[in-house]
Amino acid sequence: MKCLPMHALLNLLSKVKVKNLNANREMEYMIVSEKEADMKLGKISSKSAIGAGLMGKSKGDIVEIQVPAGLVKLQIVKISL
Repeated sequence: MKCLPMHALLNLLSKVKVKNLNANREMEYMIVSEKEADMKLGKISSKSAIGAGLMGKSKGDIVEIQVPAGLVKLQIVKISL
């Protein structure tokens, strides 16, 4: 098991750039609490399907997340604070 610095793992208030491997498109989000979530501002809740699926992951990880539109495959491109 590799040891990573805390900023290398996706946590609450992290900014993340992901590549949607289904649509070949990059998106940026900030992971926030449910009260702060605002999709128009790119803020997604840590309790949402995508937010929960990304929590604790690191750069380069590929995750498959079930969303209402189907299964989405995302690769984590960048994580910042």
